Amino acid sequence: MSTLKGKTLFITGASRGIGLAIALRAARDGANIIIAAKTTDPHPKLPGTIYTAAKEIEAAGGKALPCVVDIRDEAQIHAAVAKAVETFGGIDILVNNASAISLTGTLETPLKRFDLMHGINTRGTFACSQACLPYLKKSSNPHILNNSPPLNMEARWFGPHVAYTMAKFGMSMCVLGMAEEFKDEGIAVNALWPRTVIATAAVQNLLGGDETIKGSRSPEIMADAAHAILTKPSRSFTGNFCIDEDVLRGVGVTNFDKYQSVPGAELFPDYFI
Repeated sequence: MSTLKGKTLFITGASRGIGLAIALRAARDGANIIIAAKTTDPHPKLPGTIYTAAKEIEAAGGKALPCVVDIRDEAQIHAAVAKAVETFGGIDILVNNASAISLTGTLETPLKRFDLMHGINTRGTFACSQACLPYLKKSSNPHILNNSPPLNMEARWFGPHVAYTMAKFGMSMCVLGMAEEFKDEGIAVNALWPRTVIATAAVQNLLGGDETIKGSRSPEIMADAAHAILTKPSRSFTGNFCIDEDVLRGVGVTNFDKYQSVPGAELFPDYFI
């Protein structure tokens, strides 16, 4: 299978950034996209809402269902899943993309921020997976894809920002566990992570601004890699911690220049690589 035509994707955090890029790539195939995100009104520092994302998805050739979802709220998740099934007849793919970040040390991380990261990253991923799984079991090629890193248990990734690392690795542990738990039912569960920093609003606002953006790649590299994963047979490709560049090399891509924010600029490696 090389297309997502007619497939239904439930994507968290799909109003902007990597989530929206994955949605648009699937939309070009003619997929149905549930935009599960919080932003309904324009934000001065965060471009895009669930409604502007829906317009872009439909313009790209897909069908869109914008749903107001805070993935810390179980009732909102289940309401969006029910609406997705009512609208499109089922769910084939879940992309756990929504995430919160704070690169702060133990003493500098308020428990409110700790709870936010764990509530969105780890708990939200688990909750969305739990809600979608009954419908994924009915799909002919079901996938869960988490935007989370390889489980790199080196102290250097914990020391500077242990709370964030724990929260992101919680998403990756969901991959490790659920891939094993559901392999006999043919549900693929994989992780995808970028080799370099990706130019997103979080990078612009929290992680270095324009200078970091210069050394970044566009979200489209993650979208193209996600597409390559999500079109693989679910029974034979599961439990993998994928890196975007490696996935694309595996399908014959050798030139990554088109993804650079600034052509020729030195690229910054992402965390956990």
